[in-house]
Amino acid sequence: MANPLVTDSSAWQALQGHVSEMGTQHLRDLFVEDPDRFDRFSIQLDGVLFDYSKQRVQPETINKLIALANQQELPERISQLLRGDPLNSTEGRAALHTALRSRPQEPVEVDGHNVVDDVHAVRGQMRNFVGQVRGGSWRGFTGKKITDVVNIGVGGSDLGPKMVCRALRSMADETVDIHFISSIDGAHAADILPRLDPETTLFVVSSKTFTTADTMSNAAAARAWLALASGGANVVHRHFVAATADVDKALEWGLPEENIFRFWEWVGGRYSMWSSIGLPIALYLGNGAFEELLEGARLVDRHFESEPFETNIPVMMGLIGVWNSNFLGMPGHVVLPYAAHMNHFSSYLEQLEMESLGKSVTLQGERVDYDTGPIVWGGVGSNAQHAFYQLLHQGTRFAPMDFILPIDPAGADLEQYQLTIANCLAQSRAFMVGQESEDPYLRHEGNRPSSTFLLDALTPKSMGVLVAMYEHKVFVESVIWEINPFDQFGVELGKKVADQVHRNLLNHESPLENYDSSTAGLLKKIVQ
Repeated sequence: MANPLVTDSSAWQALQGHVSEMGTQHLRDLFVEDPDRFDRFSIQLDGVLFDYSKQRVQPETINKLIALANQQELPERISQLLRGDPLNSTEGRAALHTALRSRPQEPVEVDGHNVVDDVHAVRGQMRNFVGQVRGGSWRGFTGKKITDVVNIGVGGSDLGPKMVCRALRSMADETVDIHFISSIDGAHAADILPRLDPETTLFVVSSKTFTTADTMSNAAAARAWLALASGGANVVHRHFVAATADVDKALEWGLPEENIFRFWEWVGGRYSMWSSIGLPIALYLGNGAFEELLEGARLVDRHFESEPFETNIPVMMGLIGVWNSNFLGMPGHVVLPYAAHMNHFSSYLEQLEMESLGKSVTLQGERVDYDTGPIVWGGVGSNAQHAFYQLLHQGTRFAPMDFILPIDPAGADLEQYQLTIANCLAQSRAFMVGQESEDPYLRHEGNRPSSTFLLDALTPKSMGVLVAMYEHKVFVESVIWEINPFDQFGVELGKKVADQVHRNLLNHESPLENYDSSTAGLLKKIVQ
């Protein structure tokens, strides 16, 4: 007999009845009816304000969503996550990214071992290395100081560090510059390496397994580039370090043990920037900035653990996500930072949310009969206004939006930045109220839901707060949907098929029997 799904539960059905009762009630009417709506539906944590008053919810909606969370045992699941229970059930391990930002006096035990001690041992190794590079005592093979750091990675080993470094670039000094190589086609390497001096360049090879084809092919290209410059001398130990969970593989590649910064199997790729995968962040922005990033995330961990649900920001984010997706029928989620330096933030969230929530089978192995993860997309808001906002305003499909706005201009021209603030607030209002007109082409229905995150300033700490909020939001949604947010078997399938196709390409083969006619036909055309 099949296990019952969440859709069979009384809490779920109560929400279905509630959405029918709400009917077509417009957001602007909700504000007229409740002058205190902003105060009722906004929450402050440190320097970040979360305003969800423009979401299509009422107090009763929140109460029913919290009832659903309690029915799905969310309080216990949060405790299990933070104490290191093996919540990644399909792979039989914990998901302990939160331990990466724990303080030394906050032990987390896995199989009787305090993993926080290991975390801080590696953190100390990172701190010393960063001090050497930025202080000038770590030098290249000709004795010159390191001026450029190149991170070689893909997925979580690229997106997180790149997003943070780009978002906080205004805080960087001129000690080192940072670059990122990820594409398997070699284009990034071809663009970046000719601009660098091999005598002053340090490579960070970031790969959990140290076997990822994209990363290792780029690392080999960088190694060959360095060998050419050094006349074939073995100088890898001065210009390459690794962040990996497989120390043996890094040793086999030729790195000395002191150049290897370890992390662990219980660190998922999309949650890994808090580990040694964050080494490029520390090298670019300094040890202090990396510590502040971790502290911001830790602040959210404690908030997530202890705050009542009605004032718990990640819980509210997750429950509203479920409400929008499953009860209001919105299949997307748009992320719109109004800060040019946050131009990689939506790409980062695409992986975090869609790789985590792109599942269709429950923890009990049952096929779901409801929607799970939404399609996440977005871009810098001030540019997106001139790209896809038209569809969101007047199209037949629309999606809930997250506006993200730092208040401090971070060195930008104040007058220009006030335009940025004005546009962000105006768009969130326009999406909500719409515009009435006798001319059908000028009519805007409004009633488009959104949340707004106000950041006092874009700092390492506020970035840590913001990212951890989204991490825990994803976990909340996974608990409601009864899916595992910590595996990614869909990613692995493509890699397996690619291995076979690659062998055929190397051997100039186009075997029809191995493929469908389309794949075989394309392969034949390429190898001819």
